Amino acid sequence: MPRILIIHGPNLNLLGKREPEIYGKISLAQINKSLKELAKEKNIELDIVQTNHEGEIVGLIGKAKSSFAGIIINPAAYTHTSVAIRDAIQATKIPTVEVHISNIYAREDFRHTSLIAPVVKGQVTGFGLYSYLLGLEAVLHLIHKK
Repeated sequence: MPRILIIHGPNLNLLGKREPEIYGKISLAQINKSLKELAKEKNIELDIVQTNHEGEIVGLIGKAKSSFAGIIINPAAYTHTSVAIRDAIQATKIPTVEVHISNIYAREDFRHTSLIAPVVKGQVTGFGLYSYLLGLEAVLHLIHKK
């Protein structure tokens, strides 16, 4: 049974309360529940983590090689600033998909640059909850394609 690591970055614990006009009213718990339901259908195991700490994200990615077949990451604000997360993803060479709830390219100019995008297999952005579900489908495709 493939094992997938899902990393929710900073402030995603505030979903449902924080800027619902941008992120919608869905909570992180609801996203995780939907991901778990899809994982059950697909017969895969998920480890889901949310952290506001860049170093913790880097550590999770660095340890993932020995335990996970793929990674789904929403680096949130670190998308635009973290060379460390980018380098960790690049070093592990695990199939990784970047997801975003909002369309980062339709927002402020500083959000238009993802330092993560060049080192992941793909990016799903702007579909709310479905960004995660599509990201899970994509990482499964990558795993089975190997």
